[in-house]
Amino acid sequence: MNFLSAIVSRLRTETSPPVTGLRTNFIVEPASKVTVLVEADRQVDGRCVRPLGETAPSLLPSLGAGPLISVIILNYNGAPWLERCLDTLRRQTLADRMEVIVADNASPDCSDQLATRLLKDWPQGRTIQLGANLGYSEGNNRAAAFARGRYLFLLNNDTWLEPECLERLVAEVEASGAGVATPLVLDYVDGAMQSAGESGFDLFGLLSGPACGSREQAIFVACGPAVFIQADLFRTLGGFDGKFFLYGDEYDFCWRAWMSGSKVILAPSARLHHRGAAAVNPRGCERMVENRTSDTKRYYANRNTLLVLLKNSQHLLLALVPLQIALLGAEALAMGLLTRRWSHIRRAYLEAVWDCWRMRRHILDERRRVRKLRRHGDLWMLRFLRLRLNRWRELRRFGRLGLPKVDAS
Repeated sequence: MNFLSAIVSRLRTETSPPVTGLRTNFIVEPASKVTVLVEADRQVDGRCVRPLGETAPSLLPSLGAGPLISVIILNYNGAPWLERCLDTLRRQTLADRMEVIVADNASPDCSDQLATRLLKDWPQGRTIQLGANLGYSEGNNRAAAFARGRYLFLLNNDTWLEPECLERLVAEVEASGAGVATPLVLDYVDGAMQSAGESGFDLFGLLSGPACGSREQAIFVACGPAVFIQADLFRTLGGFDGKFFLYGDEYDFCWRAWMSGSKVILAPSARLHHRGAAAVNPRGCERMVENRTSDTKRYYANRNTLLVLLKNSQHLLLALVPLQIALLGAEALAMGLLTRRWSHIRRAYLEAVWDCWRMRRHILDERRRVRKLRRHGDLWMLRFLRLRLNRWRELRRFGRLGLPKVDAS
């Protein structure tokens, strides 16, 4: 504990070196607006954006020094949440050592303009308009290309941070040597524990075994709404898989982090509050009051957990793939009885499995890339196998919030 306190003390007394010699290839508006637009060849709603097949170049090579942390908030229709999220970032004890990037996925609610106004007097804050809804995975990849920090903090907009959150994250990462970390995630309103990350995966290859939130520890997968990553590791591992779009991206990335010889930890002294499912389950505003999902959410969740196994398993753990498909088949029958809609079964289950087959070339390319990163094989990864089933957690949610309401979208 004395070692951790010493790191925290050092972080408070160090000052960031000035950024000099910065040259960019981007169109940057005057400092009063602090909106960064990607240099590009076409217009979307009057904004210049890069064609979707290209990624903006990183600024890192041209920088001699920069902020310690790049906070990246990927935004889509985040108007109800952005003000509180950004206000708590301003109140961070390391506020003078970080930059804030709000990357907007072409939000119809004009929350990119709100973000620009909220950041206008923040020298290290800016808004990036991505020009289309690229999803969580590719949206964060594009935003990370602009980041100059030693660490990336990928943050959902429906969150707010306690004042020492980032300071504690940095201190615990430096003390442990971890490449990835997550804070203790609490409910948005009442502060009850929401998540401490995942300790492993079950017999079907689904995340299971929620971690205990009382102590710093190694965990299998970080919490999706708040992932703290060494920037060099993020780039070495190739960032998120842009094909995922939504859901399962942190599972895929953390598997690759462990497999490549890095480490993922829970930093429980860093505390963050999260609403969760704000887009798909908006009723109740700051407090979730019902169990709601959608055909599309279940499609991405089901498809992407299969992709994680197909991409990252070396050999032995590929045996979990047919088990997971069998589980999806049984679940499809149950959900068919609940929803009485063939369209739900087709979209959420059949298309999820079929699209994995259609993506076989991408999977093979990723397996070749992953093979070059691998330091630990499937036998080593078995330490994360848990007997507690993921779907037990779903049944407990049914008991608390009732059977799920499934939107046909």
